Amino acid sequence: MNSYGLFMVLLAAYILVLVAIGWYFTKRQRSVTDFWLAGRRINFVAIGCSAAASWMTAGGILAVVGLYMLLGMGSIWGFVAPNILALLLIALLVGKIKHLPAITQPELLEQRYSSAIRGPVALIIAIVMILFAVADIKGFAMVLEIFFGMPPVYAAAIVALAVSVYVTLGGLSAVIWTDVIQFLFLATFALGMAVAVTGSATSVDVASSITSSELFSDVPAGWWNPFSVGIVAVMVAIFAIIPGWITEQDPWQRVWAAKDEKSARNGMILGSFLIFIVFGVACTIIAIGLNHVYPDIAASFAEIGMGAMAQAEPALLVYIFEHFSPLLIGLAGIGLAAAAMSSTDTFATSGGSCLSRDIYQRYIKPDATMKEMLAINRVSVLIIVAGATIGSFYIDGILDAIHIATFIASASYFFPLMGGLYWSRATKEGALAGLIVGFIAQVALTVVDLANTPAFAPAYLDSIHPVLSNHGVILGMALSGIAFFGVSLASKPSETVNLAPFFKEAAMKLEKKIVVDEADPEYRKMRTIMTEEITGDRAHLHISLKAYATVNWNEFVKHITGKHHEWVTPTGVDSVYRLTKSDMLACITVTRGESEKEIWFSCEPRKENIDQSRKEMFIAFKEVSKTLKEMGVLLTLL
Repeated sequence: MNSYGLFMVLLAAYILVLVAIGWYFTKRQRSVTDFWLAGRRINFVAIGCSAAASWMTAGGILAVVGLYMLLGMGSIWGFVAPNILALLLIALLVGKIKHLPAITQPELLEQRYSSAIRGPVALIIAIVMILFAVADIKGFAMVLEIFFGMPPVYAAAIVALAVSVYVTLGGLSAVIWTDVIQFLFLATFALGMAVAVTGSATSVDVASSITSSELFSDVPAGWWNPFSVGIVAVMVAIFAIIPGWITEQDPWQRVWAAKDEKSARNGMILGSFLIFIVFGVACTIIAIGLNHVYPDIAASFAEIGMGAMAQAEPALLVYIFEHFSPLLIGLAGIGLAAAAMSSTDTFATSGGSCLSRDIYQRYIKPDATMKEMLAINRVSVLIIVAGATIGSFYIDGILDAIHIATFIASASYFFPLMGGLYWSRATKEGALAGLIVGFIAQVALTVVDLANTPAFAPAYLDSIHPVLSNHGVILGMALSGIAFFGVSLASKPSETVNLAPFFKEAAMKLEKKIVVDEADPEYRKMRTIMTEEITGDRAHLHISLKAYATVNWNEFVKHITGKHHEWVTPTGVDSVYRLTKSDMLACITVTRGESEKEIWFSCEPRKENIDQSRKEMFIAFKEVSKTLKEMGVLLTLL
């Protein structure tokens, strides 16, 4: 059997395993939290492997090796170092992020500001996720073209079909656990390539063979210097890329999915280390070996500059094709397919959650049942994958797609998001101003830069001033920051209900004393039907009740929020919170169940506060049942 036949057999077997994992988790989903956040039950090893796999794309590996070949360690600031540093910085932010009661960042921003900002942010994040996914499909297309002579449309079809099937079945649980498998494939591939290329470069059968120690010392002067590009270029890259990556939605969703704060933090640190092993160690060894095997590529850099990237980027694939047996070519193809899928599935779930929860449920059908939402979630994932597939035919460069997406994120929602978490004076007007000004400015700068840059020439904005490099993102961020801080200071401060989940001093105004008679038969009955599960430092309490008639959800929300000031809808009428504490995850939440008669009560208190939350759940039930009774609908614990 030739390499193509072996690859297709191996790919089919690999996809079947991924689909089986998705099918396994689809039977364990009871809510959108289970679908989008894996029930908040993931351990640190899975978080770390998933975080690493999600940021190591097939195209990224090829681009990193190509950049090392041409520029040496000075190229790390364009992709590798921001990957490593961003996860470490997110690890520092875990304490602030983990206990925020959100599934998506747009939902979080609505809680902090108002409903006006949720839709625009959701659309921007969806666009960013599509652009990120484009890079994965482009990289895999290069693999199939060089290995098997297949046109790019096949890469898009394979990734789109596989990812859409297992993600739409199993949600984030399927994404994370398939990422673990995909990372193992990817790491094995990268380390195996490092050994193979080094062996070829030092082979006694090659006329110019050298020893391993000579191989790593026989590099151009300054090759090992990470600051060879200049401190200004390093700082511009850091401020251009890292803000966009630490506010990227998909690692935040993994923080929210972790079973506790410790697991989230250690997972991000582990992910950073795993990225270093692949990008920092394996890819470095591969690039040095390839420069010795194909010396003409690095030599051409002096003549045509970054135009040599067209040869450097696919150099690893050419090496595999020329040196490996059909079986090993097929296995290499599977390793790179794993890299493509491990990133695409992440971007599909992240962007899809914005479309389903932040657009459809928030604005189109707020009273959608959980059963309806699970169906919409799956359609949303398909839309993101389809968008990335179409985009892959119009965007040429792998890193171009990644960087454009990153710069849009940095310039548009970095200040509204991070400022909202740490600055209580931030307002909805300021957040909207920063978002809109930054997005428009960055898109305009990118268009101007691309339109005025000839092929293989230095970027137009770079030629004006170094600070305008990276499509002028520093300027875009500066304009966003000025608008955010200036308008916030000029507008009215946020309401207590918006500040309480983020700032303890505001939440103290909402605290209430809870008094329940534990001997009350109705309370004891509630305890028997309540499901309780301890995961990490949190308890998950849940009650599913069915009313005796159809519940008009919008009318119910209107009645209970009007009658009890502690009942609020900070993210829309799909979820009603009994906001009585700063720890909003521990607050009682009421949502519509699978049918129009079913109502779900849930909360996630810390383990030490579980008894208090049981009592507050009972109070919440009494208030909800009384409100429904006044509407002519009976809800009991029977």
